Amino acid sequence: MSRKKNSASSPVRHDSVIDLDRYVPAVLTWIANKLSRGASKHYRDVWGVGIESWRCMVLMANEKEVTAQQICRIIGLDKASASRCLKTMQAQGWIDIKLDPSDGRLRVASLTPAGRALHDEILGLALERERALLSVLTEDELETLIVLLRRMHENLPAVEEASKAWVEDYHARTAEAGATPGSSDDTPARDRSAS
Repeated sequence: MSRKKNSASSPVRHDSVIDLDRYVPAVLTWIANKLSRGASKHYRDVWGVGIESWRCMVLMANEKEVTAQQICRIIGLDKASASRCLKTMQAQGWIDIKLDPSDGRLRVASLTPAGRALHDEILGLALERERALLSVLTEDELETLIVLLRRMHENLPAVEEASKAWVEDYHARTAEAGATPGSSDDTPARDRSAS
């Protein structure tokens, strides 16, 4: 059964609140934030590696060579963060950066032997954290979870399209009503002085 859609043409009631027990974006964010914070602490304490560097290491271990653009697209880092991460990793001797032989405008990064060895050390803890996280699921539940997470990930462009359409509709609605976007109620601005 599909979930009921919110429409910008039907404003949310002012006494409405998000059900934090069922609001999927919040649950996903909380899990990701807590996992990242815990991993970052251990990776830094033991190996001096930040979580962003670790994610880039994992990507390079899988893809062999990656560009900053790939890091942004796959991991979700912004350009500035990806650039800083690569510079830090290069300064530590974990990666080599060279021009892409097929496109001289691009630079590609790859793990050095030292970077690969470090990746392999951290991998044990990363897999142990995953094992502990998923220990509450059966094999069938795990397979279902992976399928659903992939489906949601692939649907993210649709989320951005829906957000864009909602905002455009919101601006049109508030402009038509004479309201100021971000005002505390839906009363048109020209009428609020009389209320």
